[in-house]
This record gives sequence, C-alpha cells and structure tokens, in this order.
Amino acid sequence: MSASAAGGGGLPVLSALHAFVAANFHGAVLLELALAVVTFLALRWITAPYGRHARPGWGPTLPARVGWAVMELPALLGFVALFAASSGRGERVPLLLGTLWVLHYSQRSLVFPARLPPTARPVPLVVIALGMVFNALNAPINAYWVAEAARYPAGWLGDPRLIVGGVVFCAGLAINWHADALLLRLRRAGAYGVPQGGLFRWVSCPNYLGEMLEWWGWALAAWSPAGVAFALYTMANLIPRAAAHHRWYHQRFPDYPRDRRALVPLLW
Repeated sequence: MSASAAGGGGLPVLSALHAFVAANFHGAVLLELALAVVTFLALRWITAPYGRHARPGWGPTLPARVGWAVMELPALLGFVALFAASSGRGERVPLLLGTLWVLHYSQRSLVFPARLPPTARPVPLVVIALGMVFNALNAPINAYWVAEAARYPAGWLGDPRLIVGGVVFCAGLAINWHADALLLRLRRAGAYGVPQGGLFRWVSCPNYLGEMLEWWGWALAAWSPAGVAFALYTMANLIPRAAAHHRWYHQRFPDYPRDRRALVPLLW
C-alpha cells in the first residue's frame, strides 16, 4: 500500500514518514532488539548519570523539567504523526491502543516534568539525546503496527489477548503513577529519603515494575513484534537501573528495610 493510500497523502511529510517506516519496519524492530542487548550490557557497567545518580563529567546539561520533556516528546509526537498517516487511524482497536499510548506519554512528557521540583538535578544532554533517538525509533514502529500493519479482525475487542493485555497495561500504569507520586512528594519535602507506601513496602522501584508491566501488557494487547521489542528494551534499561537504585538505598540508609527487594516482590 502506498503512503497516499494509507491516509497520509494530504500531508507530504507524514506520507514520507509512513513510507519510510513501512519500508523499514522489520529492520527497525531488529535494531531495537539489538539496542536492548547493547543497553543491558552497557548499564551493567555504567550507571546512567541522571537523577540520584547524577555526577559531573558528562558534559552540558539541561534543567530536569526541560530535559525530561524534550527527551520524551518524540515518543508522543512520533506516535501521533505516524498514526495519523495510517489507514487504520479511525478504527476502534487502533484508537483504543493509541489512547493507551498517548495516555502514558502525555503524562511522561508533559505532566511528569511539570511536577518535578525546582531542585531536581539537571540531565546531561547526552542522556537526553540517546532517549530522543530511541523514542524517535520506537514510537513510529509501534504506531505503524497498530494502525496499519496488524489489520485486527472484527472480534479483536473481545479477544482475550487484548482484554488481558489491556488490564495488565492499566495495572502497570496505576503502579507507575502511584510510585512516581510518592517519590515526587518525598523529593518536594527535601532531600532523598526512604520511600514508603504502596508497593514500596516490597520493592525499591515499583515505578519501574509498573512500567515494565505496561509495555508487556501493550505488546500482548497489540499482538505486536514492535511491542515485544519495546517491552524487552524497557527491561534491559530498567533492570540495571533498579539494581543501581537498590544498592544506592542500602549504601545511603543503614536502616533500609532488609526484606525489600529491588524490583520483583519476594524474589529480586
């Protein structure tokens, strides 16, 4: 199908984006899987220098509010742009899945940065640039799958994969948002402290656990190879980060709860 037939013919830029993603979809999915491996291996040795792990020596920085918004906006705008250029943009299943995506990334790119305290540590430009590149790759291929390539059958709204995946996504979203709210409340009160409440009772990083659940739920609901690649990349990025947070808590707070795991309640 041509880009024009796919619905982006009235907007040449969107048509060109759609045609490029359509021609390179499988290669982009494989690239994302390769990036997951590289990211996991790199983060086993290097703790990304932002947030509580910020440290000098990583070049120019941006204020946290600006940096987070700039880094995450490509995930929102890239998805919406490719979705708008696709032939399935008006169908119920793509609209439902697209709503889930936009719900997460509207919060991540607009609401979350605005809620950061003024004292939040600046983010290195190199971290922002890497995040932007990944989001610019990831968002269009996921939008292309749900709004163009998947061609969901008429009964997909009642399919167990969409129902279970949607429930898992929403549960992960709730966990992620609640944990972020607790962390932000703690930061606004002053210096870093030991978070309490919610799933912090059992793990150091429920925000990361929630985000991983979100994207595995998305991958199942969308029945998407791009979704699976994204879920695996999310794990590759957040598992080492959770391990670093867990070590940091134990090093900084001698009375940190000994039965609290890093990421998975009762296990790890």
